[in-house]
Amino acid sequence: MPTMHVEVHGGESSPPLVLIHGSGGSRLHWPPAVRRMSDARVYALDLPGHGQSPGPAPTSIEAYTDVVLTWMELNLKRPPVIAGHSMGGAITLTLARTAPDQLAGMALVGSGARLRVHPSILTGSTSEETFPAVVDQIMEWAFSPQAPPRLVQLAHRRMLDVPPAVLSADFQACDAFDMMDELDAIETPALVLCGSQDMLTPLKYSEFLAAHLPHAHLEAIADAGHMVMLEQPQAVSAALAAFLATNNP
Repeated sequence: MPTMHVEVHGGESSPPLVLIHGSGGSRLHWPPAVRRMSDARVYALDLPGHGQSPGPAPTSIEAYTDVVLTWMELNLKRPPVIAGHSMGGAITLTLARTAPDQLAGMALVGSGARLRVHPSILTGSTSEETFPAVVDQIMEWAFSPQAPPRLVQLAHRRMLDVPPAVLSADFQACDAFDMMDELDAIETPALVLCGSQDMLTPLKYSEFLAAHLPHAHLEAIADAGHMVMLEQPQAVSAALAAFLATNNP
């Protein structure tokens, strides 16, 4: 099994919360208000090849799902609530479809049942020469106009540090992901969160999830884009805390 760096906070809780970041991200895409939620045992993962986890990075959503499921089976005593952002949401949905007994609930943050990636990002992320321009484009689309410039600059620097091959593979994995016809078979309780100004996974993606998952609740968070948890950490933390409370076995 690939080695993963995991940041753990809090005492034992039922259920624990597992955080899965998106493409080219790390556990730091989840702000301290979420990673260190009170009254919750929180596990923030660096997926293989990301953050402080060694590579190689998997090249498909299914491969990422296998890694996360194996880690859960080895490290968790009870089914968690899993919160997945963007690509992490695709991993979470795949877990809910393939191993439903392993989840107490799921939070899908800025994600969708299908994650088509803009062609310019797919092609530009494959080359070191065009990679910086792709990162510029992603940052322009990832945050709302109200986002603090320092927050955007920090996210920009962190993404530039990601090896182009890792980011490109993540985008290819997202582009191949499609569960639009399988949502109605997923019984896992779901919280669907989306920034109201999300340009990468627009609100209509979350509305589709909420309309087709049998047990889903949608919360649109104002004044936030795709990186909703970084722009509105308190709102996301509060929504997750309420969801954990309602899914305490």
